[in-house]
Amino acid sequence: MANSKTLTGRRIFLQGTGVAMSLPWLESLPVRGSEAGVKSPQRFVAMFMGNGVHQTEWKAQGAGKDMQFGNCLKSLEPLKKKVNVISGLFNRNATGVGIHPGQTGNILSGVSLQKGAVLKGGVSIDQMLAKHFENETLQSSIVLGCEQPVTGYHETNFSMAYSSHISWRNLTAPVPMEVYPSLAFDSLFNNQGNRRTQSILDRVAEHAKFLNRQVSYDDRLKIEEYLSSVREVEKRIERLRVLKGRAEERARDRGQSALTMERPDNGMPEDIREHIRLMCDIVAMAFQTDKTRVASLLMCRDISSLVYPFLNVRISHHYASHHDTEVDYERISAFYCQQLAWLAQKLQSMPEGEHSVLDNSLLYFVNNMWSGKAHDSTKVPVITVGSLGGTVKTGRVLDYLDRGDENRRLCSLYLSIMDRMGLRLESFGDASNRLADF
Repeated sequence: MANSKTLTGRRIFLQGTGVAMSLPWLESLPVRGSEAGVKSPQRFVAMFMGNGVHQTEWKAQGAGKDMQFGNCLKSLEPLKKKVNVISGLFNRNATGVGIHPGQTGNILSGVSLQKGAVLKGGVSIDQMLAKHFENETLQSSIVLGCEQPVTGYHETNFSMAYSSHISWRNLTAPVPMEVYPSLAFDSLFNNQGNRRTQSILDRVAEHAKFLNRQVSYDDRLKIEEYLSSVREVEKRIERLRVLKGRAEERARDRGQSALTMERPDNGMPEDIREHIRLMCDIVAMAFQTDKTRVASLLMCRDISSLVYPFLNVRISHHYASHHDTEVDYERISAFYCQQLAWLAQKLQSMPEGEHSVLDNSLLYFVNNMWSGKAHDSTKVPVITVGSLGGTVKTGRVLDYLDRGDENRRLCSLYLSIMDRMGLRLESFGDASNRLADF
């Protein structure tokens, strides 16, 4: 960028050798179309946890500042005015089809899945929105995961691909999911070849100095804070890039793919806490800079084998879910809610005009079932955080269980979300009505 005022929409870039680094919204530089009152962009991210939640401590009551949470949701306390805790919704085509894959592969699409060798489902809400925004952002969406996909078939004759992916680009194929934080980071900043070993900040340093002379003091602080956060993530990524390289060497020596190996031999972070937080940081930077407005993060897949020694839980996620009234699964359920709260607070700390990036976003947390012990998907736990630029009323506890099946469809919620983001469809999945009161 030869001139710091050469802009595309609200995007401002720092340029360097082989990199064009998007910056967050800067108030002191003119923006094309600002005279007409350009609105802040709206964003959507789906965050998935598999195998149900704890049966008695996943709860909330009250409203606004008076909202009270069960033990699993305590991490949402600082955000209670921006949260909706929703219960009683269900995904009709994920009921009565058998356990696990058939309850998961359509969690964001609501369509009927096909058994056997040929995958057949439907486009997920995140990819519908990605298509809607594809001409407005540099990247239509980012699709991330913290567990590698698994192959083969479940005893129900559904492909395990349905258990491994929540984001689907068409009727027969999931969106390729990036599970390595280093590759997700490189994609965000267009790092290629030997540039992966060069600091992004070093490559844009001269242009950053130039831009700092053009902006206000407050914007200089904003740029400095943003670049510091990028560097902090970059340092963590550098270590993981080395680990990934070693994993690829081991895989070559063994004549197999790294993705078929167990963590950490496969090069993914050994600690799931580090893995999820890095992926959340990447989503936050992508939203802050308007690199994309749509993301999905599969924190743990259906039939997850993850373990949590830091929670003092000595059994795997899936096995613990079969004891979903016990303290082990309470700790696991609380942990995943904490990751939602982490990303929400990260976005809350990012100013955007008079509000924050969180205020212009919707974080959507969903699980494929209510009870792992009973494999019960007749209702699913849902939490939203953020108001999509004031279009979603927040600070509420909503229960749809007794409103009748026609009025508690998960896809009705998706229609309501897409409406607020400027994409109006006559129907989606199994629903043609919007969700009342949302």
